[in-house]
Amino acid sequence: MEFHFDVDALLGERVTAVDQHLQPPGRRGPGYTAAHRVDLQQQLMTIIDEMGKASAKAQNLPVPITSASRMQTNHHVLYILKDNEVKTAGKGAIIGFLKVGYKKLFLLDRHGAHNEVEPLCVLDFYIHESLQRHGYGKELFQCMLQRERVQPHQLAVDRPSEKLLCFLRKHYNLQGTIPQVNNFVIFEGFFADQHAPVRKLPSKRAEEEIKPYSLTDREFLKEEVEPPWPFNQSHSLNRSSSLGNSPVRTCLKPFLNEQELLRNLRLCPPHAAAHHLLNGEQGEPAAQRRRTSSLTRSENTSH
Repeated sequence: MEFHFDVDALLGERVTAVDQHLQPPGRRGPGYTAAHRVDLQQQLMTIIDEMGKASAKAQNLPVPITSASRMQTNHHVLYILKDNEVKTAGKGAIIGFLKVGYKKLFLLDRHGAHNEVEPLCVLDFYIHESLQRHGYGKELFQCMLQRERVQPHQLAVDRPSEKLLCFLRKHYNLQGTIPQVNNFVIFEGFFADQHAPVRKLPSKRAEEEIKPYSLTDREFLKEEVEPPWPFNQSHSLNRSSSLGNSPVRTCLKPFLNEQELLRNLRLCPPHAAAHHLLNGEQGEPAAQRRRTSSLTRSENTSH
């Protein structure tokens, strides 16, 4: 792909690696200024945008997945291959690009176990249609492997096309794939020699075994220890009122028979009413005794 500016001067090497800073590594002359730097960066962004559009069109994608704005907001690396032998007006041309980046993924191994990994991923790969099947894709891919210091089977590929799968099968013998539930494709040997840290996740428990809280989460849910019913009714009513809840909830406790009531009475501190009940006496409330004594005195006075 050709441009109206000097691509050969903008990109110093045959394969140029560009990160999110989008700093062109081109030639620096004695008259290099900040204005020149901005102008060169705009040229680099134009290359990325145009090549991203061409890649999206080749893959039948609705929108480009590679652009200058996306590069600035992600920690990806773009390897750009230029053809400095093309001397169209002495400006050179772009052959293609390869975008890679590390991503945190949850991948399945052959046994169906989930693994949390962060491998280097192939995110976009494009060689201009007029220059395919000339070995440029292999040159670009091999350069990336050497600079990133990874092996082909250690890569995860995002939504590979059939053409890309054929490329990897032909040049790197990557044939057996491990099925995944996401859009990434990995190959045999990925977990055997994974350079990125791998952390196995526990197998998902059956639905009926899943608890709403862990033991740690339960700590703040512990309830206060209360005296047995019915001697906690006033406390429950007060607490319900303070929380804005209905006191009807205190009426939902089951009725106790006589034996359970006596057993609960024994658990409580000594009380006059409890003492009478435990000893089988017919105890009367103090208010009723005062009322009875008042009636007796009035009757004696009337006589």
